[in-house]
This record gives sequence, C-alpha cells and structure tokens, in this order.
Amino acid sequence: MPVKSPCIGTCVLDPKSGYCMGCYRTGDEIGSWMTMSDGTKKRVISKAKQRRADHKDAALSPCSD
Repeated sequence: MPVKSPCIGTCVLDPKSGYCMGCYRTGDEIGSWMTMSDGTKKRVISKAKQRRADHKDAALSPCSD
C-alpha cells in the first residue's frame, strides 16, 4: 500500500524554520515526495511528527529573560 502524503492543505512555509506549517515537511521534502521511495516517505513523516512535537514544546516553553 502506498504511503499517503501528510499534506493537510495548509501549504505555508515558515520563513524562520523552513517547514510547512501544515505538515512540517521542508520545501525539498514536499517537492520530492512523488519520487521518494515508501521507506523514505515514512522517514520524512517520522521527522515531520518530531518537528511538530518540538514546535509545540517550544511554543509552550516560558520565555527566558
């Protein structure tokens, strides 16, 4: 069974991180998706999930002044 794209239709690349704010893939990962092997797609999805978790953790962390 093919690996489904994690795209949720919110295609905006954050200029600071370089990640899509919808799926947390990089522009290169998004552009290469159709030619990636299923194994590579699974690794990209895993990385994107970690990026999303890291982003949420950073957003919840108190600022240090």
